[in-house]
This record gives sequence, structure tokens and C-alpha cells, in this order.
Amino acid sequence: MEPGFVRDLQSMLKGMAPKLDETAYRFILIAPDFAPQALGAAIGTFREDEGITAIIPASLAEELEQNGPDMARITLTVRSDLEGVGLTAAVATVLASGGIACNVVAAFHHDHLFVPWDKREEAMAALEELARKA
Repeated sequence: MEPGFVRDLQSMLKGMAPKLDETAYRFILIAPDFAPQALGAAIGTFREDEGITAIIPASLAEELEQNGPDMARITLTVRSDLEGVGLTAAVATVLASGGIACNVVAAFHHDHLFVPWDKREEAMAALEELARKA
């Protein structure tokens, strides 16, 4: 385990300290005609058999005429270990119980939750309550 990373569930939940990004994002499929612009602005990408997905600011997606739901990014600022067990399940469960969709992207230092833009405040409240109860 990397020094400073948290692995046990209770510590991950207590230390989540969710942070809401003020930018709206969209998940889009990359096409050759706008690949450089989209990839240059992407905060995340993933290659699938069907193509490359990029997470880009919704304002750029509009310019590129890429439709889709606007999503809010909530970063769990705890430095969760990639081998930690249960954080994603706990977060997804509490959000699902509130009827909030959640797409999780785990990066090296933090987990990033993408929730519907219009549910961002509800999601933050649910996550803060989960951390308080841990």
C-alpha cells in the first residue's frame, strides 16, 4: 500500500470529505473530426471495444454538438487505496437509496463520482451524512 493511502472501509468513509466541482461534464464518444479538441480538454478517458469515451466539460460538448446528460463531479478527497474494499459499494448504495445515479471513476489518488447535474446537492448531502455516520 502506498504511504498515506487509506484501505479500511471505516477510515475511507470517515475521511471521504466530498468536494463538488463547479463544472458540468458530459461523457462523449470521440470522433476523428473533433478528437484533438475533446481529448485536450478531457478530464478522463477510457478505451472500450466500441470506441473511446472522454469526460469533457459540458460547455465544450455543446460546441461540438455532442448531446448527453450533464453530470456533476464529486471528488472523494480521501486518499483511498486502489485495493480498499467497500467504498464504492457504500457510496453507490446510499446514492441509489436516494434515487441518484452514480458513475464512479477511480484514479490513483481519489475516487470521482459523476451524478446527474440536477441531483448534485442531494448527492453531496447524502455523502456528507454517510461520512458523519461512519
